[in-house]
Amino acid sequence: MSSYLDLGGCRKRRRGGERVFKFKTFGENGCPVEFDGSFRDNVKAIVEYGHLEINLCDNGVFSWSFQLEVHRHPPLHVVLFIVEEQIQASSSSSINLHCKHCQYVGWGHHMMCNKKYHFLLPSKDTVAACFNCDETSFDDPNPEKGKFNLVELKGHIMHGVFHSNGFGHLLCVNGMEMGSDQLAGYQIMEFWDRLCTGLQARKVSLNDTSKKRGMELRLLYGVAYGHPWFGRWGYKFGRGCYGVNQPIYQKAIEAIQGIPLCLLNHHLSISNNDISVIFSRYQALSDHSMVTLGDLFHFMLELRSRLPKENSIDSCNPSTVETNCRWSPKRVEAATRVIVEALKKAEFRWVSRQEVRDAARAYIGDTGLLDFVLKSLGNHIVGNYLVRRCLNPVTKVLEYCLEDISTVFPNSEALIINNSKAKPRCKITKVQLMKDIAYLYRHILKDQKATLSTGVFSAIPMATRIILDTKFLVKEYTEELSMKGNSNCSNERTFKLLCTVISRSDEIDEALKKPLPPYECVCLKENATFDELKQEVEKNFREVYWRLRNFVVETIVNLSVKGSDLVMGSVEMGQKLVFIGSNEDQIGMDDGGGSGIVDCLCGAKEDDGERLISCDICEVWQHTRCVRIPNNEIPQVFLCKQCEEKIVFLSSLP
Repeated sequence: MSSYLDLGGCRKRRRGGERVFKFKTFGENGCPVEFDGSFRDNVKAIVEYGHLEINLCDNGVFSWSFQLEVHRHPPLHVVLFIVEEQIQASSSSSINLHCKHCQYVGWGHHMMCNKKYHFLLPSKDTVAACFNCDETSFDDPNPEKGKFNLVELKGHIMHGVFHSNGFGHLLCVNGMEMGSDQLAGYQIMEFWDRLCTGLQARKVSLNDTSKKRGMELRLLYGVAYGHPWFGRWGYKFGRGCYGVNQPIYQKAIEAIQGIPLCLLNHHLSISNNDISVIFSRYQALSDHSMVTLGDLFHFMLELRSRLPKENSIDSCNPSTVETNCRWSPKRVEAATRVIVEALKKAEFRWVSRQEVRDAARAYIGDTGLLDFVLKSLGNHIVGNYLVRRCLNPVTKVLEYCLEDISTVFPNSEALIINNSKAKPRCKITKVQLMKDIAYLYRHILKDQKATLSTGVFSAIPMATRIILDTKFLVKEYTEELSMKGNSNCSNERTFKLLCTVISRSDEIDEALKKPLPPYECVCLKENATFDELKQEVEKNFREVYWRLRNFVVETIVNLSVKGSDLVMGSVEMGQKLVFIGSNEDQIGMDDGGGSGIVDCLCGAKEDDGERLISCDICEVWQHTRCVRIPNNEIPQVFLCKQCEEKIVFLSSLP
């Protein structure tokens, strides 16, 4: 069997009877398993269909592989690895094990989970760097031979990680442009989205640093569509860096999208005529008027998705006049010229179809021919003119108008309508389109000149920076959590509750004001008592969180019941309950993932993953960008503004 990762070259790797799954359906319900439990239950169920790999990772880590067929002809396969990583650390080192990705996206209050599950599609180069089929195989009986950590390797096609509470992070997607020579970015994202949906993940974050030909896609797609590229799969604003919040981000998007093209064209044409030519080129292509910068980028990206990879289209006319009809080409051409002359007399204003038809009937008596040409002529080039056609939104009447494009394509030849061929004036290829997009991106969005620093255009640099500072995106796959119970009780009549916990050592009123651990769905029999409920809550939270491995439930907030009382009848189905308990280790409920206080000039109060520097006196952290320290410099001594002012004040005292 041919494999994308060339694993078939290992003699010991060949396992007759290993199941091969379809890449395009893997993760859907029933492929390979019915996903009808909680996140942890679904992960346990899916790995039962994988092949247990012995020597892929370090001790205490389990790994399973799945052969996935991308397509059969030509044969192409990828391998999915699921790696279960258990947290085994003393309390003194637990802070170092706290997930930095959770901290950056605003989930720093979550307690550290007992397990992580890594989902990896390694690239061909990644596997080649690790495996030597002549010396080491996956199934070598010697457990110490050729061992390596697959999770720590770089260059994967895809790497996502989940905590055992169902929160996850997509760490990398490397499509064709980023190293994968077989899978496109959208194929990888669709695969990942199916996995998250099937496993019933809660929330998934990502750090959007995606680029295409040097262009930041979160900026390009933000201007074109109002959301980043990952927004196609439901990822939205999660958290901004440098104090950016969602209202600020949304206003920046709207500000840059709404810049009028006519003003921008007038402003830039003085120093850069190329931009004016690009504006006119794509305005001629569009079947509707493009008013704003957002309209232009949206049209160009939509056009890119419709263009074939190798062929080109008529840059001023996506379609040609249909000539396969009962009239001769000469009669069709004559009728076309008559209609264009009639539109010229309208002095480039919009006129109804009936007006054009009536004016042309003075020269062409065949109304059938006129109707045919009017139907085929919409958004078509004739001579130096583009015949535009659109439906009036008020009167619902079809209208026509001429647009002079002689200044856009001055060196092009006239379009010749012929029964056998039509010579287009100019052609647009995908390569040319991408060059035009990159040119506009560079000269309008990225490298603004002095001409864009005044008036309405002064908002462009600020809005661009805000959009680029918004990198952390989040998708909520389930609401608070799925109300589906655990798979081990799905065959019985069950009673389900949403439960979370707080520590007895905390003040209850204060603890309830803080973010609580995510609620877990606890599944009980209908005749279960509150003692059984407490045992089930203990079991669930001990299984999920490392801090709560010895947690003991004592009471329930705002609920006075006996342990022998029945749960059903005392609380409602799906009700949220908060349990108070204690840890034998006397460890607080808060992991404290942060290592210091962040209080930056931009308003940031938490670590957002950007470069920080600590004041040598008060030890408060601030962004180096906000205090104007270059990235390549590390000052020997740094004082924040407040401490510096205090020192100056004290030195002035007698």
